Amino acid sequence: MAQINLLPWRDERRQERQREFLGILGGMVVSGILLIVLADMFFAGKISAQEGRNRHLQANIDLLNKQVKEIAQLEKRRQSLLDRMKIIQDLQGTRPLIVRLFDEQVRTLPDGVFFQSITRTGTKIAITGVAESNNRVSSLMRNLDASTWFGSPNLTGVSAKPEFGEQASAFNLSFVITEPKPDEASQ
Repeated sequence: MAQINLLPWRDERRQERQREFLGILGGMVVSGILLIVLADMFFAGKISAQEGRNRHLQANIDLLNKQVKEIAQLEKRRQSLLDRMKIIQDLQGTRPLIVRLFDEQVRTLPDGVFFQSITRTGTKIAITGVAESNNRVSSLMRNLDASTWFGSPNLTGVSAKPEFGEQASAFNLSFVITEPKPDEASQ
């Protein structure tokens, strides 16, 4: 038989396969790197787009927060103005009340009773005065109790005042202002 040396052919084939393998391996590495770079670029674009949306949203949120603060300040100012208007309306509404109170005091004051001082604290009026007799003080208390504008008369002290007369007495009296119902006030 003839001697054929097949080794060089096998070596050549092995070297060719090894080159093919290295070529395919190189191609895979290049395509893998290309794939990684493309994926990185894709996700970087997505992240950049989302950051842009976030910046847009944050800018709008800041604008809305500023508007909310302005609205809150306007609400405070509005409430302050409403409170002022209510105070002015209350003052305007009670303006004739003081005239009515003095008029009612004159109506309830019997002859022989003199007021020395009148003090008003809220709805309570305290009076210091002199009466010709204790009966006059009693009459004043009955008149105050019968009044539609006054109520709850309370005599806190009575003392003799001989310099004003034999039966004269000084007194301290307090009562409460009670606004009558509309039908009683017109009477």
